Amino acid sequence: MSGPATDAPGQSRRWLVALPLIVFAAVAALFLLRLHGGDPSKLPSALIGRPAPQTALPALEGLVNNGVPIPGLDPAAFKGKVSVVNVWASWCVPCHDEAPLLTALAKDKRLQIVGINYKDSPDNARRFLGRYGNPFGMVGVDSNGRGSIEWGVYGVPETFVVGREGTILYKLVGPVTPANIDTVLKAEIEKALRAGS
Repeated sequence: MSGPATDAPGQSRRWLVALPLIVFAAVAALFLLRLHGGDPSKLPSALIGRPAPQTALPALEGLVNNGVPIPGLDPAAFKGKVSVVNVWASWCVPCHDEAPLLTALAKDKRLQIVGINYKDSPDNARRFLGRYGNPFGMVGVDSNGRGSIEWGVYGVPETFVVGREGTILYKLVGPVTPANIDTVLKAEIEKALRAGS
């Protein structure tokens, strides 16, 4: 007497078909973990150590400070100053959370805060800054996203530290948070300030 019949050849054929997919998924997961250790803020940037993009962006129409229009992004303004460049949008939920932190950071007069408004409507962008306060000395409008591509932006928000020579020194992917502003972002800003003194 023999036991119940099993379909061993059919089962092994199914495993053979699934095996490449399993191997691919494992390799992809390993690659992503090695790439940034599971932390999206540590995604590498090919622009670190290179000059900031030389793309000028127009001003956010109707944005003023004490009756004076706030200028757009002029790459020449990076020379001689440590700059924090923040890519943001009114429709970006984490941008709302980081806005008060950027406003507080703007009180540090040793640096300039520059905004790149990404694929936003001017009315919504102005309302956003009216609600949270405007930390930016310059706001460049990137309505089609091309300027942000030149900055190597993966998505909003992202924040860059640009040194006095106009070189990108650091990139933070994701929002500025209470957890990373002092330990990461301000530490990178201090390094940039010391480098130029």
